[in-house]
Amino acid sequence: MTARQDSDNLAWDRSDQLWEEKRKQLRLKTSTHRTVARAEKALGEPVVFAPPLMVGGFNVLYPIRVGGGSSHTTSRAALIRLPCRTEALFDEEKVRAECATLEYIRQHSQLPVPEMLQHGNDPEIGPFMIIQDLKTRRDMSDALQMPGQDPDESPILDPNISDSTIRGIYGQMARCLLQLAQPTFPRIGSLSRTSSGFEIASRPITLNMSNMVQLSNIPQSIFPDEHTTFDTADEWYTALAKMQIATLLFQHNDIISSADDCRTKCVARQLFYNLAKQGRLSAFGFADCDNSPGATLPVPDGNNSFCLWADDFRPANVLVDNDDHIAGIIDWEFAYAGPTQFVLDPPWWLLIEGPENWDDGIQDWASVYEGRLGTWLSEVEKAEKEMNPGSLLLSAYMRESWKTGRFWVNYAARKSWAFDAVYWEYIDERFFGKRDHHGPPEELWRSRVELLSEGARSKMEDMVQIKMEESKERVLVDWEPQEARKRLEAFLF
Repeated sequence: MTARQDSDNLAWDRSDQLWEEKRKQLRLKTSTHRTVARAEKALGEPVVFAPPLMVGGFNVLYPIRVGGGSSHTTSRAALIRLPCRTEALFDEEKVRAECATLEYIRQHSQLPVPEMLQHGNDPEIGPFMIIQDLKTRRDMSDALQMPGQDPDESPILDPNISDSTIRGIYGQMARCLLQLAQPTFPRIGSLSRTSSGFEIASRPITLNMSNMVQLSNIPQSIFPDEHTTFDTADEWYTALAKMQIATLLFQHNDIISSADDCRTKCVARQLFYNLAKQGRLSAFGFADCDNSPGATLPVPDGNNSFCLWADDFRPANVLVDNDDHIAGIIDWEFAYAGPTQFVLDPPWWLLIEGPENWDDGIQDWASVYEGRLGTWLSEVEKAEKEMNPGSLLLSAYMRESWKTGRFWVNYAARKSWAFDAVYWEYIDERFFGKRDHHGPPEELWRSRVELLSEGARSKMEDMVQIKMEESKERVLVDWEPQEARKRLEAFLF
């Protein structure tokens, strides 16, 4: 079984085509003039475009000088940031939540984040943010990655990086995470700004949700409603497990290779969903859990104390100066108050690249990762002594997360395209004991199918029939919202 599950290549091709058309539009002078004019109106000050235009994976950035014309002595540097995807991927909702998150972080931490100058939803240019330009284009992955890499390829950690360099970078990141872990929230969801401060008032928007729509053509209607928040960690784990089932059910192309492969993917998702509903995912890896040998630390409060979690917090979104000191942290669009369990895991980005994209496979990734984890934990311990963050010692929790496998449970919950490999390699036997299976990977379902109810097994065969029939025709299907929700609910046991 490959580490990374395929996305829908038709959906990806359509997204690339639409994106290329959008890039051409963005580079037109008329587009730039319109955007700058709307920013000038929003700020109430003269604005001058200061090229070049910058285009990222989710946003386009227009560098500008605000006030004083083009004079650098009397004007200040800023960036107009617009969501750049052509699909309606929660753009207004994301911008609103990110603006609130940025303001919250500025008020409640010492983390360096860009100042928010203005934001809104303009009738001509759509949702926008105008933020301080931190005046550096270098990010932390530039300092960590192997030199001479092809810029079009995903960066990986330089295997020959010096101990002093990696400790310096890990230490800075550790201090950032310790600060992020301190504020707590009463519910799971995205931050909103109110007249009296901040509150959790809308659903979490995750990076995986965005990718599900863009790369697998999953109907947005199967996600929680916009104003849904979650009272407990178990509710959110269950919602995430439900999304894993939806990915298998609604991705029309490239999701299965055979009937047995479909059964194996179906069994894994159904068992994971059952574990979430039973509260066993949130408790796993802590002293309170029976099947977590070696765990000594208590499970965090799963009802009214949640931490800020940023799906896209990684070295590429941490800007640094020429001495590799942090200048600012950007791109908080997938940040929300989430289960404290997520914060208590060691970060997946220690090698820059995630396990599902590792060329030599997920087991090799884990081996290399473990070699760097000791360095990371020692830097977290140093930061804890310097900062005195209180009773929540991340270093101890992170060490146990890796030891017990809790790291993999949370990673699988959040990552649709890593789910299958992670589940069968690192999760299944921890919950259900050693498997007696000696056949090919696509027949792993045979070792666990007896754990499903009779109704769930019947639905599994319905799923197989549907997916095999779908595989005969490569098309993209657009679902009516009510029909999509009804179809998903029919497969939840």
